[in-house]
Amino acid sequence: MSDPTATQDLIKGADDPAASPVAVRGDRRSLWRDTWDILKRRKIFWISLVMLILFLLMAAFPTLFTHKDPEYATLAKSMEGPSADAWFGYDLQGRDVWARTIYGARTSIIVGVLATLATILLGGLTGVLAAYFGRWIDAVVSRVGEMFLGLPYVLGAIIILGTVAPAQSNPGKAMIMAVVIVVLALLGWPILMRIARSAVIQAKHQDYVQAARALGAGPLRIIFRHLLPNSLAPILVYATITIGSYIGAEATLSLLGIGLRPPVISWGIAIADHASYMRTGAHALLFPAAFLSLCVLTFVMLGEAVRDALDPKLR
Repeated sequence: MSDPTATQDLIKGADDPAASPVAVRGDRRSLWRDTWDILKRRKIFWISLVMLILFLLMAAFPTLFTHKDPEYATLAKSMEGPSADAWFGYDLQGRDVWARTIYGARTSIIVGVLATLATILLGGLTGVLAAYFGRWIDAVVSRVGEMFLGLPYVLGAIIILGTVAPAQSNPGKAMIMAVVIVVLALLGWPILMRIARSAVIQAKHQDYVQAARALGAGPLRIIFRHLLPNSLAPILVYATITIGSYIGAEATLSLLGIGLRPPVISWGIAIADHASYMRTGAHALLFPAAFLSLCVLTFVMLGEAVRDALDPKLR
């Protein structure tokens, strides 16, 4: 015979997200509270968080770090090394490398964040719909995702950007960034679709979902109030790591000459512009590359810390 109190708690949990049965213990603490308790004891989390805050400050308020104009050029100082006047030296055009490195953080991080958000919307939505409704919707979404997965990432970007670029004779900064963001999202959504699909398939068979369905909850209510909140953990981990991956991907595409282009300022463009001057002006290449690597490492470390805290097997 079932316990009436337990049944009432189950029904309440199906209708009240605050009482979600995800990882609920005797003290009714949620999975996210448990995760925070674990994260705040991890040094790698605090290190990555401090670095993330620093990079976000660079992107949002570059004037806090430099008063120089990143576009101002003095050809007489072309490729001069680091000095008291210019900590990172000058680039090929005689522009301050420190100023361009600071201002480059904004573009690189914006591209990474917006491309990740677009990937979450596209991949997450298709994955949830495929998992919840199943049948032909699942088959179509899965097959389309496999088609994109079968396309090599760089090759796909070259084909798409190579097709779009000729149609834009003189694109503005916003258009250039938008095209790169869309291409990154189009090539990256199938992986997140699979992650969201697997998480929702596992969650939709739980008792609280069955209880909500028995109480008459519709598909939208079940998806947004029960399935998504209880499937966010793997999506959040993947999204955090993906931001760093997309920042690195933007730099790779720019190095190949098919990504961001001037007048946009980014770490990838700085690396691409000075890739051939390693012997005569390594500073113009190494400093932006170092900031790029540290930023990517920051998001990867943060994602790894969150993953370890959310995975019960790794606690």
